[in-house]
Amino acid sequence: MDTLPQPTVTVPPALHRPRAVERLVAGQPTSDGAGVKLVRVLTHNLQRRLDPFLMLDAFGSDRAGDYIAGFPDHPHRGFETVTYMLEGRMRHRDSAGNEGLLTGGGVQWMTAGRGVIHSEMPEQEEGRMEGFQLWLNLPARDKMCAPWYRDIPTGEIPEARAPGVTVRVIAGQALGVAGAMQRDATAPTYLDLHLEPGAMFAQPLPAAHNAFVYVYRGALAIAGTEVPRQRMALLANTPGSDGVALQAGPKGACAILIAGQPLNEPIAQYGPFVMNTNDEIYQAVEDYRAGRLA
Repeated sequence: MDTLPQPTVTVPPALHRPRAVERLVAGQPTSDGAGVKLVRVLTHNLQRRLDPFLMLDAFGSDRAGDYIAGFPDHPHRGFETVTYMLEGRMRHRDSAGNEGLLTGGGVQWMTAGRGVIHSEMPEQEEGRMEGFQLWLNLPARDKMCAPWYRDIPTGEIPEARAPGVTVRVIAGQALGVAGAMQRDATAPTYLDLHLEPGAMFAQPLPAAHNAFVYVYRGALAIAGTEVPRQRMALLANTPGSDGVALQAGPKGACAILIAGQPLNEPIAQYGPFVMNTNDEIYQAVEDYRAGRLA
């Protein structure tokens, strides 16, 4: 049986011009699906600023009533969904014939492409359900590609370690460790960072990439700005910057660091359809109503 290599222990690189925090963002409490309570961290008005990322939802509750109704069948076209589960069990089924069970520490990466109808339903009646869903845009050339889906169990997500830091490398790379997923057009970095009290971590990032950090446990400091729990730090696009440096607060921190190459293409969105023009949106709606999605 193939096994993953043991986590690499290394020293984070020194940065010469780390990014500052442009601003802190508090998410908007809302509900989606059949009434699942969540916090929309990356909202519609940040799509251009954080291109190629379209949305980030954070969900977490010990109350079954907040999540039990789940996300029944609904369509998508024109982008990718990346669901990262911290705790809980969620079943995925879609019209392309894919099915999978997402459990704690695992990821589901779905490319909607030209269209797919899927459901995400809890497979638990009690306990905590917590995680994130990120929407990642597709370039115009790929928006009508065939739907695609991959389950990534927790044991298949590479980890790297530095003093006081464990990095789960979902996409991109960190500390010389390649992530579970790579994408050429958007070159996403998706890291789940676990820092012991006072620990420091540095991640190189191309200056042209848009990037943000969301803290879900404890607190961080970035270039002198404190980032408390449940806040997103939108990182400044400073010319010549070479990455971001983080330091955990006295109680440690857990955070996701997300960055990517902007597509610099028009964004036309209508609910679960994200295309480049309004005509393409009208076509997506018509195709869905006519049963032409995958």
